[in-house]
Amino acid sequence: MLRKFRQATLRCGNQVLAIDQPIVMGIINATTDSFYTASRTGDAVYIAVEKATAMVEQGATIIDVGGMSSRPGAVEISASEEMDRILPVIQSIREKFPDVVISADTWRAEVAEEAIQAGATMINDISGAQFDPEMLDVVVRHPVAYVLMHMRGTPADMQQQTSYDDLMADLMKWFVGRIRMLHAKGIHDIVIDPGFGFAKTMSQNYHLISNLDVFRLWGYPVMIGVSRKSTLSATVGRPTEDTLHATTALHMAALMKGASVLRVHDVQPAMDAIRVYQKLMQETA
Repeated sequence: MLRKFRQATLRCGNQVLAIDQPIVMGIINATTDSFYTASRTGDAVYIAVEKATAMVEQGATIIDVGGMSSRPGAVEISASEEMDRILPVIQSIREKFPDVVISADTWRAEVAEEAIQAGATMINDISGAQFDPEMLDVVVRHPVAYVLMHMRGTPADMQQQTSYDDLMADLMKWFVGRIRMLHAKGIHDIVIDPGFGFAKTMSQNYHLISNLDVFRLWGYPVMIGVSRKSTLSATVGRPTEDTLHATTALHMAALMKGASVLRVHDVQPAMDAIRVYQKLMQETA
């Protein structure tokens, strides 16, 4: 069943982001070990800025900059190394694109603080403030938009924590608790990310997409990050580098289930999926 999109407005620092149609978040991995090799920029700021420029030109509304991989089994780096990787990138993108929303992909409060000073107006926290309780104080202080993502464990061990009594019921209960905590802090500019691929099996990932619309219960935008993930490789029997078409197919399924934000490596195909979805919605209205 096709569902009409509900308008949402996010305060992102001194920016206001109106999400009255699905939008794209482009991924900038200032890393050396992210799961998709082609997405890595390492410490080459100019490469990251070139990637961001192409993404903005192709239609990305948000640029998400991360310095520490969250792939299964990823090794944790120090906060100082993480900041060394992302701060110059954020600063350079902000200088070139003063109006774009820049998200800092980090779970550390101290990194988030410095990222905001460098120009980030959104924090994408894979831990849902479970790893660093001071994160929410940073978000309140500035304030910026906050991406609340579900996961269990850490990237190093999350795939050993996929046992749920009832996947959707357990996730809903978790989000209710975390949203209440955010509200108690005075945080209301929230994006919900159910954590596709984080402490979830392939079957659970597909079950999540099939029931994605339930996460709109709270009225917040729902973000989905399925881009080139191992679930798709396993489904089509091809490596990460050859999963673009599978990614686009799942993007369409997510859009039809109410996704508001697509977090992607490949902006143009995601924008194409959104345009086709919008036309379909117009014709079925």
